[in-house]
Order: sequence, then structure tokens, then C-alpha cells
Amino acid sequence: MAGWREDKVEARLHAGGRVGREKNLASDPLFGMEERLPSAVIATILSKLDLRSLCAASASCRYLRSCAIHALSFTPSFHLLEIAPTLDLLRTLLLPNPYLRSLKLDCSRLDDSSIGHLARASSLQELCLHNCENLSGRLLVELGRKCPDLRSVYLSSLAEHRKLSVLYSELKELLTGCLHLESLSLLFDVAEFEHPEFAQVWATASDKLTSLEFGYIPMSMLTALLVLAVETRQPSCVLRPPVFPNLQKLCLSVDYITDVLMSSLSIGLPSLTHLDLQDAPIAEPVQSSDLTNLGLQHINQHGMLKHISLIRSQEFLFTYFRRVNDLGILLMSDSCASLESISLGGFCRVTDTGFRAIIHSCSNLRKLRISHGSQLTDLVFHDISATSLSLTHVSLRWCNLLTNIGIKRLSFNTDLTVIDLRDCRNLGDEALESLTHLHKLHTLLLDGTDISDKALSFLGRGRFPLSSLSLRGCKKLTDACIPLLFRGSVGHGIQMFDLSRIPNLSDNAILSLAKTRIPIVELRIRECPRIGDTSVMALASMQVEGGSFGSSLHLLDIFDCDRITPLAFRWFKKPYFPRLRWLGVTGCLNRDMVDALVRSRPFVHVACRGEELGNGFWDSSFGWYHHEEDELDELEQWLLEGEDASDDEGDIMV
Repeated sequence: MAGWREDKVEARLHAGGRVGREKNLASDPLFGMEERLPSAVIATILSKLDLRSLCAASASCRYLRSCAIHALSFTPSFHLLEIAPTLDLLRTLLLPNPYLRSLKLDCSRLDDSSIGHLARASSLQELCLHNCENLSGRLLVELGRKCPDLRSVYLSSLAEHRKLSVLYSELKELLTGCLHLESLSLLFDVAEFEHPEFAQVWATASDKLTSLEFGYIPMSMLTALLVLAVETRQPSCVLRPPVFPNLQKLCLSVDYITDVLMSSLSIGLPSLTHLDLQDAPIAEPVQSSDLTNLGLQHINQHGMLKHISLIRSQEFLFTYFRRVNDLGILLMSDSCASLESISLGGFCRVTDTGFRAIIHSCSNLRKLRISHGSQLTDLVFHDISATSLSLTHVSLRWCNLLTNIGIKRLSFNTDLTVIDLRDCRNLGDEALESLTHLHKLHTLLLDGTDISDKALSFLGRGRFPLSSLSLRGCKKLTDACIPLLFRGSVGHGIQMFDLSRIPNLSDNAILSLAKTRIPIVELRIRECPRIGDTSVMALASMQVEGGSFGSSLHLLDIFDCDRITPLAFRWFKKPYFPRLRWLGVTGCLNRDMVDALVRSRPFVHVACRGEELGNGFWDSSFGWYHHEEDELDELEQWLLEGEDASDDEGDIMV
């Protein structure tokens, strides 16, 4: 449309001469921008914009389009996480750029043919690649050879699809080529790197490495690595430099957390300030391969730790740290007074005595997370008001002995911003009433609690900046909870809303939600048997501040809603839901319609098998979602409709 207008204006200018030209310049803001503003000024402005804003500017007119393409060749940051680009799109947007410092991408639609583009900039210092299932270990080789200035590398799911290989030699190329690495996150199974010299190769890694994270590492490989770290710390080993001399943050997923592991970490990595360990046993651990009270005594022997996380996952087996009791926690708390964050999961034999010792010993504690605390009761917070604690984040998941009284006492910490009470079955309406005075609260997770509509009435009268609310599985809630929540001001800031698995929730609730015109970004209403096509129609027709239909939603999950029929799919065609990036539906409704939707909306991730949606790396605090004033999603418009540009524009893009 912009090009048609410019052609029309140009014809009038040729016919009307200079007077007509000046008149049209004054009346048409899309024409003659290059004459009104010096190119240097426009270039300076565009250089300050992120990728999304550049795409928005390029949709205005041809001149800004060419300027935006030029700006991509010297922008220092290229972040494209909200969609998964294809190789063709990557060629178009990721131009040769000697000034590129930071690259962040969702690589779920890329394969090895894209590696040359990903590892092209020798100036690159930060690389963050998510969903690298179709990329092989050759990526590591190219990074080591062509990006020597890398400071931070984050790779998830590398080579997890198609039986692609990741070799020890490829890891060696990365470590020996990138000698300035400060942070390395390999979020995949590093068992592929198994080699007799796996431990030794880390001696060649950057001595500036301060943060290391593995998705999963076998105990044999971890043991060899820690043995070497311990040996190089011995006074007799003067000729060999220590492994990980400056490592401060370590995050690992292992087979078993053991006493030997805790001892080795304490000796071999004395500079740790952040330790995050998680195990997922496939069989009940024996004493020699488990954590006991003795192992907890090795924690923070050097007094450097600020964050500790010890989690026993229930992924494969319902198992716990059965050999740790209150004595072990008491001994640990004596040496952990400086901790600012504590996360404990699966300590089933620890009672209020142990948890109270943490609260009363760690005066600097800001974040407390306890999951599967089967013996935690209200007494933990009995006299919390007498302490100097100023907690900001509290998570008490699967703590079923906790009641409303405990939450009322917890609420004396008025600086709380995040509260996670999921699966605390004995919490009811009075618990929420006690939270209404928390003026900083922005995230509240109440899945599976015993609250009713009355609790939402209390919540609606609050005066805190609530942006994320989860009510999944709160079976007492009805349609009336929506108007009660949004009656006050607290609901008007909600961006992420989960109403899944509420049996009494119907289309009437979604109609009430649509009438509020709240710019919700993520809405989950999965497994609600009374939700149907009417809800989809209402959301598709909802307008926010004059924007396009359904313009605010990035994620919508309607999986297994019994009354959704194939008729609902027509509402996912353009122009409805222009910003939608994630959609959860029941694939068996009509597979052909699902496939057609995928073809027509290639930048929408459509999930049909019940998987949970969301990237996890989106952060609304960066203001990413404040674009409601735009009629269309400029990013998708530019990416999908760029082929309509003129030939000369195509030449510029190439």
C-alpha cells in the first residue's frame, strides 16, 4: 500500500511541477523523508533500534525499508527469539556485519546448512541458540575457528534430532579456539563427549570461565573432571595450573547427588558462589550413592556461596533425600549464613525445625524455594515477623501441611514479588485475603489450591502490579471469578493468565474476559470441558486500544477443550490473532485443517499432542509486549510480504 501511494504521488509531482511537489511533500508524511531528514540522522536513529523496531520502521515506506536493511549490516545485537527463522529468512536478515556482538536465535527450523551464517562474525561476543536439535557438533568447530572473541555461549538441545553426532574433538575445538569464554551453557546430554581425555581438555579452557552449565553429565565424566580439579589444587601440584581457577557458577543435572560429589566440589572449586544441582534417580539410591547429613557439612566451607539449589527430581521415580534430616540442615545453616537464595526439593525427613534454622540463620535470604516438603507446616513462619528477613521470592510447592495461617504469617514480608503455592491443597480463600496488602506482588501461582470465587474477589481488591496469575486446577472456581477479579485495578496488568483444568469454567467466563479488553499476552484454558468455539470467537474479536482483532495474544492453549470444533480454526486465519506465536489445539479434531493452518501461519508454533507451550526465555519485563498500538505484527508482515516489494528493493535485500 505504501508503494502504491508513493507511485501515485510521484505521478502527480511530474504533472504539477515544483508547486505541486511542495504541496504533496507537506501533505504526505510517507514521501520525501530522505529530503526532510539527513541520512546521517536517520541512520543514527535506526542504529538505536532492536530488530523488531527495525522491521516496524521498514513497513512504513520504501526509503525506511532500504535504511532498515542497511542498518542490519552494522547493528551490534541481533535477537530473534519470538519466531524460528528459516535459512532463507536468516540469509535475508543476518547480513555480514563486522560490528555484531550479540546473536540470539530460535534454531528449531535450522540445520547444518545455516552454520556458516551463525558462526560468521569474528566480532561475536555473545551467542545464545535455543532448540538446536537439527544442528550437529560441527557448530562447535566453526565457533572455535571463526569466533575467537566469544565471551558467552548458550546452546540447548544440540544434535538431539536425526541421530546427529556431537564429538569430543568438536568440544576441544570450541574450548581451544575461544580462549576468552566467561560463560558456557551446554544444555544437552554431554555424554556424547565421553573420551579418556575429557577431563584434561578442560585444562585448556579459558581461565576467565566463571559460569558453567551442563544439561546432563554422567557421574563417570563428572568424577574424572572433579578429580582433576582437586589434584590441581593440591600444594604438591605446582607445575600444573588449576582447572577452573575462577569458576563461580556451576549448574549440573546428574544421576545422583552424593556426599563424595559435595566434598569434591568444595575442594576443587573453592570460588563457587552459585551451585545448582539436580538429580533424577532411576532407582532408589543406596547409601554410598546418596546425600546424607555428612555431605551437607561440605557446603560452603570457603564462605563464598550466595546461592544453593539441591533438587531431587521425581521425573523417573518417586524418591527423596531420605538420609538427610534436621541435623544435616542445622549443620549446613551454620556455614551458610551469607546465603541469599536457597532451593531445596525432596527433603522429606526435614521438619519445621530444620527449615526454621535456615530462616533464622540466613539474614540475607531473599529467595526461598522448598518443594515436596512433606513435613513443613505453619510453624515454619510462626515468628518470621521477629526476624530481619526481607524475602522477595517464595515457592512452597507440594507442601500439603501448609494452611492459611502459615501464609498469613508469611505475608508479613511486605517486599514479596513472587509467590508460588502450587499444589498446596489445604490453602483456601483466607490465604489470598492476607496477600492483598503486598504492594509489590507481580507473580502469583495457585495451581491446585482450594480457593473459590471469593478468593478472586479478595484478589481483585488488591493494589499490587500483578502481571502473572495461574489458577490451573482450582476446581471450586466458576465463571463468576472473572468479573470479580477484574472489578478492581489489580487485574488490569495481567499479561499471563492460566485458567486450565477448571471444570466449571465455560464460554461465559471467556466472554467476560474479552469484554475487559485487557492486553493478555499468554492465555491457557486447556482441558476445560465447557470451553468451546464461542471462546475462540470472543478472543479473536477482542480489540485492545484500537488494535487489530486479538492483537495482544502471543500464546493461546485450548488443548483438549471438549466443545472446540473444526469451525474454530477459521478464526486463526489472518487478520485474527496477528501476534500469535504459540497455539495449542487437539490435533485429532481435523488434521487437514491443522496442517493448513501451519502452512498459512508458518511463524506460529502449533502443538497438537498436549505438550506445554512457551519458550521460557521470553521476559515481558523488557517491554517486548508493549506494541498494542500497531495494527499488524510488523515483523510477520515484513517477513511474509517482503516478496511484494519492487525489484530494486529485492536487490537491496540480497
